[in-house]
Amino acid sequence: MAKITFVEHNGKEHVVDAKSGLTVMEAAVKNNIPGIDADCGGACACATCHVYVAQEWLAKTGTQSAMEESMLDFAENVESNSRLSCQIKISDELDGLIVNLPESQH
Repeated sequence: MAKITFVEHNGKEHVVDAKSGLTVMEAAVKNNIPGIDADCGGACACATCHVYVAQEWLAKTGTQSAMEESMLDFAENVESNSRLSCQIKISDELDGLIVNLPESQH
């Protein structure tokens, strides 16, 4: 189990308990986090679960696959710390993870 903080573009925080083995996107959907639409259901076929991973967490969340990098081309306001939350697997190591939601996804 890991605590994940989702921060909306306006600064509103949502802290959720997320089960290991799920993805960050699944945790967001299960907890009704606004701004995570997850239209493709986690198949890495859209960019509606785009998040910004806090810099101190980038190494722990892994690297983008070629498919994820390609899908981020469809997202707005992509930054160096952009990820698709469907591609980040939750583990105990991610306890305390902070992700920010792009303004375009409100």
